[in-house]
Amino acid sequence: MIDFHLDPKSGVAPYMQLVQQVQQALRLGMLKVGDQLPTVKQVVAKIAINPNTVLKAYRELERQGLVAPQPGRGTFITATLADDSLSAHQALRDELEHWIAKAHTAGLDHDAIEALITTTIRKAHQART
Repeated sequence: MIDFHLDPKSGVAPYMQLVQQVQQALRLGMLKVGDQLPTVKQVVAKIAINPNTVLKAYRELERQGLVAPQPGRGTFITATLADDSLSAHQALRDELEHWIAKAHTAGLDHDAIEALITTTIRKAHQART
């Protein structure tokens, strides 16, 4: 089951943070068709969020065709965003974790690592277009 979290400094609306977390989990194969999302009550208890915000996120995921509510049972994944690259994810994750450990050893904190990764992704994307 997905473990939601919110980043109040992100500038992204809380409901969209939940949507993005589900989308990420689907891309990475961490959630699969048939898996159940936490109930609204469980999410509210875990991250102290307004129930309407969770409902808005779940409605957006439903609008995208990724989940479907089953009255009395919960909300279930109905589609995936994973593709053929999924098999390469674990090796790449291992390399990235090793790189992050090296960055910490070099003295970079979380924010510096995130900034370096974000700018590098942006630069690589621009080079491809």
